[in-house]
Amino acid sequence: MKYLTLLLLVTLWFAVALPAQASFCRTSNHRVICIKSIKRSAKNYWEYRAVVSIDGVERPVEVYNCRDRAKIRRDGTIVPFESNGAGELICNLLKK
Repeated sequence: MKYLTLLLLVTLWFAVALPAQASFCRTSNHRVICIKSIKRSAKNYWEYRAVVSIDGVERPVEVYNCRDRAKIRRDGTIVPFESNGAGELICNLLKK
């Protein structure tokens, strides 16, 4: 009975454990670019909503358009990808 209770407790502990927060980081042009979270658009498969950090400074969610090679900021401003920047990292990493 003691082992059954222990087994039940361990099982419940793993069932409610929080998911790990991981990020994918690369160094490019002496900058560290990390993808903190990313989600592909269901409607436009070439778009990704991502939170990235560059040299430890986290940016808010931006839409990365891999077809037009541009990102859309929260205020609607469209900015072309920087050479070896976060946009290129996202699109090259997740290319089919």
